[in-house]
Amino acid sequence: MFSTRTYFEGALFTMATCSVDIAEVEEMNDPGAAPYGNFINYYTFNPPENRLSLIPATLLQDLGLKDGPQNTLILDVGCNSGDLSVAFYKHLVPVSEEESDRRKVNLLGFDLDETLIQRAQQSNPLPSSISFIPLDITKDADPLQDYLNQHGGSHFHLCLCLAVTMWVHLNHGDAGLLQLLSHLASISQHLLLEAQPWKCYRSAARRLRKLGRSDFDHFKSLKIRGDVAEQAREHLETHCGMELIQSFGSTTWDRKLLLFKRR
Repeated sequence: MFSTRTYFEGALFTMATCSVDIAEVEEMNDPGAAPYGNFINYYTFNPPENRLSLIPATLLQDLGLKDGPQNTLILDVGCNSGDLSVAFYKHLVPVSEEESDRRKVNLLGFDLDETLIQRAQQSNPLPSSISFIPLDITKDADPLQDYLNQHGGSHFHLCLCLAVTMWVHLNHGDAGLLQLLSHLASISQHLLLEAQPWKCYRSAARRLRKLGRSDFDHFKSLKIRGDVAEQAREHLETHCGMELIQSFGSTTWDRKLLLFKRR
């Protein structure tokens, strides 16, 4: 799956207090074109804490996901090298908990970049609870159903789709973006969404042009523009049977973290 959570190290930690967008940061520290968002070393200057600081550690309890007998299943779309996947899991399931309790929460992360998935697998500190697989969800979603079947579940209790939507949108157009949202809604009880704003699209397209690459196939023909997060919300609520139940505020890069629940 498309992954935007990786990039090149830069002296940019001071930007946490200013309005510079991560797309501009990526452009200044560009190690090469990554038209699917599968950059390298992004977490070195945008660490998982930038998002986790907005998400309560009691999220699973708040959603009533740790009380039942069934395992809680979490999906991380476009997990890249897995840093955020592991940090998110530890944030919600402290290592201090008994092993039996931790086994009740399982996380699957996937990304289309096999090299990044290999890194995630090799550095995975909790292989009994966290799994990583290479997968392009725009081509084949069967492995997700296989994972659900293996764990006796009909759906994921929580799906993370963080800074992924733009890359699907640019490479597969409006239809591809809406299909992604619809599919994630169909297999998830809750969806935590972080959609890139339109200025990130412009920066991504400019980055390719500066490198002498062809523009994204769908960039100029996209009808969904402007406030992409709002239009994603409208689609999820109008066509996917989901409702927005909470906003956790905006990240360092001024992107909203929106939590949806299936009605």
